[in-house]
Parts: sequence; structure tokens; C-alpha cells
Amino acid sequence: MTVPLNLEMIKQAREHFRGVIHPTPLDRSATFSLLTGTDLYFKLENLQKTGSFKIRGAYNKIMSLGEEERRRGVIAASAGNHAQGVAYAASRAGIKSVVVMPEGAPISKVMATRGYGAEVILFGSGYDEAYERAREIREQTGATLVHAFDDPLVAAGQGTVGLELLDELPDLDAVVVPVGGGGLLAGIAVAVKSVHPRVRVIGVQSAGAPAVYLSYKGGQRQELAAAATIADGISVRRPGEFVLEMIHRYVDDVVLVDDEEIARAILMLLERSKIVVEGAGAAGLAALLHGRLSLTGLKVAVVLSGGNIDVNILSMIIERGLVKSGRRLRLRTVVTDQPGSLQRLLALLAAAGVNVISVHHDRIKPQVPLKQAEVELFLETRDPAHVEAVLSTLGREGYTVERV
Repeated sequence: MTVPLNLEMIKQAREHFRGVIHPTPLDRSATFSLLTGTDLYFKLENLQKTGSFKIRGAYNKIMSLGEEERRRGVIAASAGNHAQGVAYAASRAGIKSVVVMPEGAPISKVMATRGYGAEVILFGSGYDEAYERAREIREQTGATLVHAFDDPLVAAGQGTVGLELLDELPDLDAVVVPVGGGGLLAGIAVAVKSVHPRVRVIGVQSAGAPAVYLSYKGGQRQELAAAATIADGISVRRPGEFVLEMIHRYVDDVVLVDDEEIARAILMLLERSKIVVEGAGAAGLAALLHGRLSLTGLKVAVVLSGGNIDVNILSMIIERGLVKSGRRLRLRTVVTDQPGSLQRLLALLAAAGVNVISVHHDRIKPQVPLKQAEVELFLETRDPAHVEAVLSTLGREGYTVERV
């Protein structure tokens, strides 16, 4: 059987966008090497134009179109990153682009896609419903469908990430790749294995949307009834048909991580390395941090596939992460409703080395007895031991404390 994607196609894709799409940096992390027991490098696709690797495949596909296809324009479906890649590439080619995005797509990605020149249609609750609508529009308009992952030319563009990795790190032992529909994983796997078959290629998928994982482990393509994950870039219910064939042929393993693990990796990258990634971009590191992979002592590259995270999601991840790590504490207690009571409570907290972020004092809440007031405090603490010390101090001083 003829292989629909090969090394020569990936090399041609690199020539297609040479001088337009820049090779991204490969950065060794001493911090995360120590934490994971590997010699760890980050492939920083979050620094790519439009904020993710997706522009590689979209650009390669669009620049391969003939004259008549360009005249009819292009249509795509995307949760956000592919949308921006298609919009940018189409604008550069001077052709019309329409992108169908889920109604719940992050507003930052919707605005960015429009900013790159695409007409955006919001439809459906997820990528798969948006894709079906895009197919309907293609039938009506004759526009060329630029699939987000299940297209050899798109996957060839994504595979150029693999070529860059081998150029930058010839003695690479393993590459860890986030996977949603499978285009990036398939492209990188074909590129890497065609040059150095000894290099391990491993996909990482969200447990909330494990379509490729189940299809890979089960030996045949499977479709999910639903997909739910903070990693919207890899929230796909049905993997690509051709890319799944490539994954079965070239990929060594696919593993899962959950949303809490992804969120922790996002926060750690931000705090330890000053790197901003979205949920999909953090999946590979999450797998290493939480022991989903056994790569101890090996030279490993993790693809940080994108950085287009919605600031509201990022804010929630930061706050939740700080609470879980014992660096934020929200508590509720009751004080007597008389002058000096609140001051006494705050003095105890100051003596315990706590910084007060906010105070809400309510003396008319129906559930609170007369002549008493409820106080809810949001506090900055150092670590879990400090939290326990603060709670013990308040208990000894006669306060009944409820953690919120």
C-alpha cells in the first residue's frame, strides 16, 4: 500500500514556507530535567507565528492549491489554533477564508482569527460539530476544506517540527507530542522515524478526550460520545483516518493525562520557566511530571505545541494552583460584633506571617446570630505547613474556622 505521507513531502513543506514560518527555538530546561529525571528540551512552538504549530500545516496546504481552488477560497473548522493558521495563510495568499469555530471557543482565539482576516462562524458545542457545519458550507460554496489534521499536506507541514528537532538535537532519544486529532503526532513521527528509527515517538492525550489513545490501543478508529477537557486544542471526538494509520505505523506509544495534571504543568511552566502555554501545549510535560512515561536518563524533547491560552482560564489555573500548593487560603469565621474584634483577628494573622488579600465582613447575614459578624478572608500563605499553623493558631485563640 502506498504511504500517504513520507519524508520527501515533509521536506517539500519546509521549502514551501522557508522565510515565512520561522524555525522555533529548542530550549534545554535544567529545572525540568531535574524534576523528570531526563535531559529535557522544550520545542517552543508557542513562539511560532499565530502562537502554535498549526500554521505550518495550514500554510503548506493553502500554498499547494491551484488557481481555481484559490479563486473559490478555503473553509476550515477549528477550536482556535488551526483557525488562526488558516486565516494567516489565506490572507498571505490573497484568498478568502471562512472558519467555523465552536460556540464555546475562547474569545481570544475568535478575535485573533478575525484579526488575521477570516470570516468566523460560531457553531456547535465542540470541534466535531463545527467540522460538520464546515463540510456543509463547502458543499454550498465549493471552497476547499483545509482539514485541521486528516490531510497529508497538513500533516506534512506539521512534520517539519520533527525535522527541526533532528537538526537541533541529532542525538535525541525520544520526542513527546500532544495529540488531539493526530496530525502533529503523525507528521513528527514520520519525519523522525524516517531519519532515525531508534528515536522513540510518544503521543500524550487528555483523558477527557482520549479518541486517539483508545483507537491506538484498540487497533481501530473509535469515536467518543463526548469530549471535555481544558486542553481545547486537543479536544477531538474522532481521530483522523489517514493520520491514525500513520500513528499505528510509526508511533511507539500513546498515554493519557488528566486536566489537573495539565493545569499543574501550565502553572509550573509559567512560574519556573516563564513560558506561557495552553492546555494542549502542556500535555507532554504533564505526562513526564506525573510518571506517565518511563524515559529516565534519556535526552527528551517535549513539543510545547501552542501558547494561545485564554487569560480567564489562565487566571483560574493560577488561583487553583496556588490554593492546592498551600499558597492561598480562603477561610470563614465569626467574630463578636463590637469595635476591635476584626482588628484582633487581623493582628493574629499578621503575627502568623500571613498577608491578607481581601476581607469580607457581614454583620447582617441571617444565619449569623445577633451581635456577631461573619468574616471571610482570602489570605496569602507560604506552603501547606504554614496553612496548618495558621489554622491551629486561630483554633487555640477560640475561633471556629471553616475553609472555603
